[in-house]
Amino acid sequence: MPALFNKNSSQIKVGLYAAVVVFFAYTMIFGFRKSFTVATFDGMEIAGYSYKTILVISQVLGYLLAKFYGIKYIAELKRTGRGGVILLLTGIAWLSWLFFALVPPPYNIAFLFVNGFPLGMLWGVVFSYVEGRRSTDFIGATLAVSFIFASGFVKSVGAWLMVQFGVSEFWVPFYTGLVFALPLLLFIFLMERIPPPSEEDIQLRTERAPMTEEDRKRFVKEFFAGIVACVLIYCFATIFRDIRDNFGAEMWKELGFFDQPAIFSKTETPITLIILVLIGSMVLIKNNYKALQTAHVFILIGFAIAGISTALFAAQSMDPVWWMMLVGLGLYMVYIPFNAVFFDRLISAFRYTGNVGFLIYLADSFGYVGSVGVLFSKEIFKVQLNWVTFFSNSVIGLSAIGIVLTAFSMVYFGRKYEKLQASERSAAKAVQV
Repeated sequence: MPALFNKNSSQIKVGLYAAVVVFFAYTMIFGFRKSFTVATFDGMEIAGYSYKTILVISQVLGYLLAKFYGIKYIAELKRTGRGGVILLLTGIAWLSWLFFALVPPPYNIAFLFVNGFPLGMLWGVVFSYVEGRRSTDFIGATLAVSFIFASGFVKSVGAWLMVQFGVSEFWVPFYTGLVFALPLLLFIFLMERIPPPSEEDIQLRTERAPMTEEDRKRFVKEFFAGIVACVLIYCFATIFRDIRDNFGAEMWKELGFFDQPAIFSKTETPITLIILVLIGSMVLIKNNYKALQTAHVFILIGFAIAGISTALFAAQSMDPVWWMMLVGLGLYMVYIPFNAVFFDRLISAFRYTGNVGFLIYLADSFGYVGSVGVLFSKEIFKVQLNWVTFFSNSVIGLSAIGIVLTAFSMVYFGRKYEKLQASERSAAKAVQV
């Protein structure tokens, strides 16, 4: 009994250590990504198009290509030299902000693309440190909520630099990166010291290994309909999370909250804590299939919260701050499971040898296609958007569609699992005979 207690105690310590380290590591990485969105670049246009929207599109295009490239790169990523990879990619992203500040518009737009591509690779690299463990649900939830917290925190830092030090909109991203540079070095150092999964972790969650092209094709063929449903769900969540994230400053301005740097952290911090408790608690579910279905339930509830809170806001029955917080909570309840536990439990439930990075990047790539599509449509068709109106009207309809798709996915994977169980029982009987 003492040996068992010591083993469990050791696993808890490793899990807590890994969770804290990857949370802060990715928060620091986020410091090189989103601070520019706190600026509104009022009145700036390029060839009749909104300058800020073009900046967002340029960065998201970099992300988009990184996600498609990451399907192969992250799937085949080896477990050595990852700290150097993070430093290199983050360094390129930071350097791009220097050139963004030095090069005049419209030529500096290209550096948003240069920033987006390397940063788009980093989620998969960081997650590779923690997947395939009994504590991955908790660690993954902690890592995933880091970008909810980081999104608000980084914008608050950027807004603070603008308000307190008079840093211009063009220099804010570079100086924000400077604030996060040294802490990033520390957390990369600590992340490199996370122990690999134990033998018991491998038995319970299957071995995680690089996937060849043939491995990837076989997996997609096996679960094609379910993967399509998941990708569509994730597309909806990505589109509206990105709109809320990239144009949050405009939405708060339209809602009457201007020059209030703390408003971003005020709404995102409670969301971070709630999501961490909800998703992190899934570590208590040992059965991988039950955990997979529980993730579906969280996604269903997330769509319901987003849709209902938005309907109440549209009917002027909900305060704007509460609405922004609840719609964010609902969208992140859909978004976070795919980045933290859904695919990890899917691989474990069906006992595939592979890695989560492949599936996350497969979903992410199409998610960003949807996000870019919305932004392009706005600019190409000259749609004059009130962001609050567009966002609220769209969330209600797509929440309903999301609920239908999630229910389909739940039933699909349930039937797949039943077939797997029946096949294993038949094989066991055959061996006994």
